[in-house]
Amino acid sequence: MRQIILDTETTGLDPNLGHRVIEIAAVELVDRRLTGNDFHRYINPGRASDEGALQVHGLTEEYLSDKPKFREIVNEFLAFVGSAELIIHNAPFDTGFLNRELDLLDLKPIAEYCPNIVDTLQMARDLHPGKKNNLDALCERYQIGNSARTLHGALLDANLLAEVYLAMTRGQDSLIMDIEPTPQAAAETRRAAGKLELTVIPASAEELAEHAKQLADIDKASSGATVWRKLQNA
Repeated sequence: MRQIILDTETTGLDPNLGHRVIEIAAVELVDRRLTGNDFHRYINPGRASDEGALQVHGLTEEYLSDKPKFREIVNEFLAFVGSAELIIHNAPFDTGFLNRELDLLDLKPIAEYCPNIVDTLQMARDLHPGKKNNLDALCERYQIGNSARTLHGALLDANLLAEVYLAMTRGQDSLIMDIEPTPQAAAETRRAAGKLELTVIPASAEELAEHAKQLADIDKASSGATVWRKLQNA
């Protein structure tokens, strides 16, 4: 199964206010293993970032000025994600920005290319209700090192999210315990069971007396309401 862990950085919080994608990272998982086949691009948004966003990602307008426009990398991006399942933390945020970028180019929404989109923020909220479930909190909870995360970066965050996702879903593939034994194994089990000799050690007179005393104490404390007393009198 091919999955893509995806993250973006943007100039602000709302694509409807003209904010744009400035960084995309997509990390490939195949059969729950990181392949090292990643997609990572910085993008020239044609505008400055809001001050709050700049404090988060540190990508200045000057740094992005010589980077490609979204239209120049969109085909490469869509070819990379293909029809894989997308794993995104707070998926409505990233898909909202991607859909705006795609719409500006008269292209279909991202869900038309990747119908299965998993929101790990909602998954984390279901698993850990009432707790912080941002990426830093999840890294701490699942003991995933994130000391390099002084600023948000799409590629770093996508790799951290991949580790978090694998930790959150670990063990799901090993829940099926009913493995049908081969006829030979079943026969061996029956033969071994037929040879078993159980050793029975009877209770001593002192142990029986102590047991009777314990029952009497319980019976007295419950005013004769013990289950065995009711069964005796039934």
